Amino acid sequence: MKRLQALGSGVAAAALAFAGLGAAAVLGTGQASGATAASSALSNQWYAAAPYLMPTDNNPPDATAIMDATGLKAFQLAFILAPNGGGCSPTWGGTSAVSSDTAVGGVISAIRAKGGDVSVSIGGYGGTKLGQACSDASSTAAAYQQVITKYQLHAIDFDLEEPEYENTAAVAHEIGAAKILQQNNPGLFVSVTTAGTAAGTGWFGQQMLNEAKSQGFTPNNFSIMPFDGGFNGAASQTAALTAFNGLLKTTFGWDTATAYAHEGFSGMNGRSDSGEYFYQADFQTVLDYATSHGMGRFTFWSLNRDRQCNPPDNGTTSGVCSSVPQSSWEFAKYSVKFAGATPPSTPPPTTPPTSPPGGTCTVGEWTASAVYVGGNEVAHNGHKWKAKWWTTNEEPGTTGEWGVWQDEGAC
Repeated sequence: MKRLQALGSGVAAAALAFAGLGAAAVLGTGQASGATAASSALSNQWYAAAPYLMPTDNNPPDATAIMDATGLKAFQLAFILAPNGGGCSPTWGGTSAVSSDTAVGGVISAIRAKGGDVSVSIGGYGGTKLGQACSDASSTAAAYQQVITKYQLHAIDFDLEEPEYENTAAVAHEIGAAKILQQNNPGLFVSVTTAGTAAGTGWFGQQMLNEAKSQGFTPNNFSIMPFDGGFNGAASQTAALTAFNGLLKTTFGWDTATAYAHEGFSGMNGRSDSGEYFYQADFQTVLDYATSHGMGRFTFWSLNRDRQCNPPDNGTTSGVCSSVPQSSWEFAKYSVKFAGATPPSTPPPTTPPTSPPGGTCTVGEWTASAVYVGGNEVAHNGHKWKAKWWTTNEEPGTTGEWGVWQDEGAC
């Protein structure tokens, strides 16, 4: 539901985006040092407020610049998947093995050097999840333990979406793995994120809650994503959160306050995949609801999108900008507020940016009416894209790595 713009193979883009961090920020193995990790653990409130950031795709912004501009300290790095070619080992986006990673390790080290930290999100929309690829909960947990150990993590997010959450065995593997990781890593902050509906969540979301109950697993937080399902502004989102509170109470036997303490909101800033719009005022309304009800998590998809498009509303959903008028990193400040900090004030933009994030492209702009064949290159939203086969009227950046357009990075 959440990740139509999410998946790709842009490890090179991460290297470009974080080239200014300096060699000292990137360790030889791509692993954040144990000493640095141990000293950078944050309060759970920060992990509960961490927005999603794709560190290797969708024109990744400089995380340390966001920290300077907003006061943000925690990031939800996405996504860990099974290898595209098969197997039960963790990768970034299905293409870059965690075991040999240096790019994401460098990002984490830079964040920690400024007093921040990260959670890592597993799953998302599309791709093969480890719960699908691994044979049982134990082997799934062993794969995720590699990620925790590699990056010395204090927090992890299970983002259970299509098609995995429709697979009973895969959900059982993921919930079982989450329980094992919680037991084997004392103090680990564990969140579980799934689809939201007007009823709180749908049949598959309820199945996941039932699985957690049957396994005796209680994470720090169950979050829903109230968008891409006929939502219209904050009122529809808070109504869904109220309904989800009822589901948590019914499923686990909690009282209202306990259910809210285990409940979270995971929104989408700006224009959603289905054309809904969520503005800054909507985020403020949901934030007020979350804090007044004692909710346990407030996050959004994504920091890659937390900047203005050119034009501000281009009538499409982009992975690299929000499609609403805004200052850069404006939505991140709502997460900072949820964590209990005060973000610095930033004056609103007086003029829209002169070009989409990423710079100036030297190839022609994509147009919906043109016909493209394999090998044709176009510019769109600050990235260069190459067609894999014949296409027309398929917008680059909206169909993930299985679509016709291959992302060749920012230009």
